[in-house]
Amino acid sequence: MSELLEHLSGLGLRGKLAVDADLSKITWFRTGGPADVMFQPADEADLAAFLAGLSADVPLTVVGIGSNLLIRDGGVGGVVLRLPAKGFGEVEAIGAGRIRAGAAASDKRVAAVALEEGIGGFHFLHGIPGGIGGAIRMNGGANGVETADRLVEARALGRQGRLHVLSRAEMGYSYRHADAPEELIFVSAVFEGPETDPAEIRRLMDEVQHHRETVQPVREKTGGSTFKNPPGTSAWKEIDRAGCRGLRIGGAEMSALHCNFMINAEGATGHDLELLGETVRRRVFETNGILLEWEIKRLGRFGDTGEVEPFEP
Repeated sequence: MSELLEHLSGLGLRGKLAVDADLSKITWFRTGGPADVMFQPADEADLAAFLAGLSADVPLTVVGIGSNLLIRDGGVGGVVLRLPAKGFGEVEAIGAGRIRAGAAASDKRVAAVALEEGIGGFHFLHGIPGGIGGAIRMNGGANGVETADRLVEARALGRQGRLHVLSRAEMGYSYRHADAPEELIFVSAVFEGPETDPAEIRRLMDEVQHHRETVQPVREKTGGSTFKNPPGTSAWKEIDRAGCRGLRIGGAEMSALHCNFMINAEGATGHDLELLGETVRRRVFETNGILLEWEIKRLGRFGDTGEVEPFEP
């Protein structure tokens, strides 16, 4: 640990380095162990210098806003990279119905700028409690629209600090997935949409907000949708049919309001949450023959309570 910190300190970085950084403070579940080292670069040039100087054998984990993230109780080894809003959170209209957004910008901020500029097709982002970096990487979507529908190109840095610019086609998008190399760290993207009456955009955004506040546990410690929707059905329907609405393990619970939302109801550990998720996957498969796929990203080492075995039929 000390050697790693000394090495990073010698790179002349301008961003923030922290040892044993408390990751529970940045995840919406508010749980999980610390990062051995966390780095928040000052800007793209600082990030490039960090990547160029980081030894290839040092594990590197990228996290975003933390809304769709479960950190295990043993924390995360190596370096955790988090792009801060200052330096990576700018959002601006650049003409011709296009918006440039940094990876640390919130989805809601991009939707708001689109409204201001009369650019349609971004109302779906108003209801996603995440960041643009995650939307690019996971093809985030809601209300019948996906990131792939709006993306023009994405800007990323590779593990050696080299710049890559990927078109929509090069991203290789499918449902909640991109084929872009895992080593790429997205720093910004350009999106586009049609010219639209702001009143119509506002109407769609209000519908999204009303739906979210009505059927989702927005005031709970949650990670959003826990599982991807299987082909031809909805994850919540299959969870409900398996009798898992309100199911609880330790302090973790499948929301009674929307049972594809897992919540930290009362001091849940990362172990509680992941065990609950795997229990739901098993029960759904035993009931309906459907194997749910995690949408929430789980990272890090298991803690003293032991590993959670993934369900495999």
